[in-house]
Amino acid sequence: MTAEDLYDRYQHAATAHRMHRAACTACTDTGRCQAGQRLFESFTRLQDAYLNRQRQQRH
Repeated sequence: MTAEDLYDRYQHAATAHRMHRAACTACTDTGRCQAGQRLFESFTRLQDAYLNRQRQQRH
């Protein structure tokens, strides 16, 4: 997987999480519904992977 692919996946996950958060009445700033939690975890996992890859490429 290239850095560009990882970036695209990370951005799509961020968008999916934002869209869910905007429409879900159960999700709040301090808590998430099951689907919201899954989307948030996917976003954070992909973001971490992307940022770690960026750090590795700088060294």
